[in-house]
Amino acid sequence: MDLEKRFILALDQGTTSSRAVLFDALGGIAGMGQREFTQIYPQPGYVEHDAVEILQTQLYAMRQAVHEAEITAEDIAAISITNQRETTVAWDSETGIPICNAIVWQCRRTAPYVEKLVREGHGETIRKKTGLVPDAYFSGTKLAWLLDTLNLHERAEKGELCFGTVDSFLAWHLVEGRPHVTDATNAGRTMLFNLHTQEWDDELLGMLNIPRAVLPQVVDTAQVIGNLRPEILGRPIPVAAMAGDQHASLFGQACFEPGMVKNTYGTGCFMLMNTGEVPVESQNGLLTTMAWRLDGKPTFALEGSVFMGGATVQWLRDEMKLIKTAAESEQIAESVPDTAGVFLVPAFTGLGAPYWDMYSRGTIVGMTRGTGRAHIVRAALEAICYQSCDLFRAMVADRGHHAPKHMNVDGGASANGFMMQFQADILGVPVIRPVVLETTALGAALLAGIGTGVYASKEEAAAMVQPDLTFHPRMADRDRDLALYGWHRAVERSRGWVEPDK
Repeated sequence: MDLEKRFILALDQGTTSSRAVLFDALGGIAGMGQREFTQIYPQPGYVEHDAVEILQTQLYAMRQAVHEAEITAEDIAAISITNQRETTVAWDSETGIPICNAIVWQCRRTAPYVEKLVREGHGETIRKKTGLVPDAYFSGTKLAWLLDTLNLHERAEKGELCFGTVDSFLAWHLVEGRPHVTDATNAGRTMLFNLHTQEWDDELLGMLNIPRAVLPQVVDTAQVIGNLRPEILGRPIPVAAMAGDQHASLFGQACFEPGMVKNTYGTGCFMLMNTGEVPVESQNGLLTTMAWRLDGKPTFALEGSVFMGGATVQWLRDEMKLIKTAAESEQIAESVPDTAGVFLVPAFTGLGAPYWDMYSRGTIVGMTRGTGRAHIVRAALEAICYQSCDLFRAMVADRGHHAPKHMNVDGGASANGFMMQFQADILGVPVIRPVVLETTALGAALLAGIGTGVYASKEEAAAMVQPDLTFHPRMADRDRDLALYGWHRAVERSRGWVEPDK
């Protein structure tokens, strides 16, 4: 390992904020920058971002991180990009100006496109080729909607437009030569990429009438794609890794062996289990996805997504005004011994794995006249854990082995001790929280370190990952079973609430 005073700058572009974390060669945080950006809700079920604002906030965060660390660009060995994955951007290939607002992964406007694909009998083909289930979550239908709604097909076919997830958009603007690239993990979340051939799939493109000319080149997860434009930080620094945020997190938790699992508590919750060199086809509503691709060789994972994780806490704070800060939720939840029979299902944008119900909606059941603020706050935190438990159990069933001995956790909401203890209780296995909670950024940094030779191997990089606290389950089996029974009853009441257009 190169232990010179060299740093790696990880750009962590998330759903609600752009962040940048500067790591030293031993995996310690030397500096950090963050700036939130606007969430746009044009109508019910629609979620958008201003891609230009994303770029601006990311530039701000980068400079802030370097300034906080009191270093210069000369000290930075490499830069990496990790990003919210399915969010879709289309921009002019000459000017770089977005055609319209980015369509966020949470957005449900393309549900009719998904229904059409399923009606036409394409569901199984999509699942076999991509590892995904047909859902409005993924980028493919978002891009199809943009091309159709804005009448952009001719421009796309002429090469006048670029499509990308946020990593592509950032790379185009930040890297010399404006490369139009994405990495294999992000490509695998579009519903257009064939996991088995590791290429864009013509049959899938045909289903959605998407021209190949609009798509980026697919590169390895750890690979130098070019140098940072020197005017941004003062010198051309290698941009040496790109990865979807959840894949970066799996890497940052050093889940390198099949069967190892992590859960990230961000805006959503995202659980991935390493399944090794062979993709495992889920029988329990999970996705098959790439963990990463190094030297052209893919490693695969099972994935389950909870749409409303930390976003549920934001809803408590911003819309319901039940809490003033996210941190306050822990103390309020602990002020009551239980929820007094209340269950909250935060299906505000539908339910993800293992249900995949686009028409579920948020539900609170079990309330009495004695139900108070603390019960609802506690029920909201518990709901995040219940949803994660559903994913964990589905993974165990799919893999056909014994449950993992523990689950690694990270993300902002993993700092909530009440939630992590309840998560261990409802899972029935220990939950391990690392020293560095910025695991997504750390994983991206470690990948860039491998891409530039700071680390000789992923095993050497793994030494940078250190556990901090372990939460051991304390709940009796009978209590766990009763709690899960109540949760699943509540979920059933939330499902199919919105009737699709006839």
